[in-house]
Amino acid sequence: MVLDRKQLKLYLVTDSTDKSDEEFLKALEEAIEGGVTFVQIREKNKSTAEYINLVSKALEITRKHNVPLIVDDRVDVVLATGADGVHVGREDMPVETARKILGKDKIVGATTKTVEQALAAYKAGADYLGVGAIYPTTTKVKNDSYFN
Repeated sequence: MVLDRKQLKLYLVTDSTDKSDEEFLKALEEAIEGGVTFVQIREKNKSTAEYINLVSKALEITRKHNVPLIVDDRVDVVLATGADGVHVGREDMPVETARKILGKDKIVGATTKTVEQALAAYKAGADYLGVGAIYPTTTKVKNDSYFN
């Protein structure tokens, strides 16, 4: 899938903590119906099998609405499910490696914190850049100095 910049209008990073798959999927569909144009599924506490199962179900929803679904960190889950791409952080698989494994037809996003990191990620093959959470979340807890 070639990334259309219009799809980055409202980027949702999910968190299924304390939700059943059914509740999570219902919330995902409601978010898309409410205007979300790009979804990153982020699961830090699921087994690989659980993650693959959830991504497969989420793909049914995102494909129905023509919204890309990106998997956080896990190239193996992208390959197993056919998701639209991966988002890698600074301590995950390098962008260049993810691009090599996934090829040119998948989306690769990268988290960066500096201009130098952004330029390096772009040169390595990132389609888009994430600059981090603005507010703390249950999956991205930041120290106070980050927000000052």
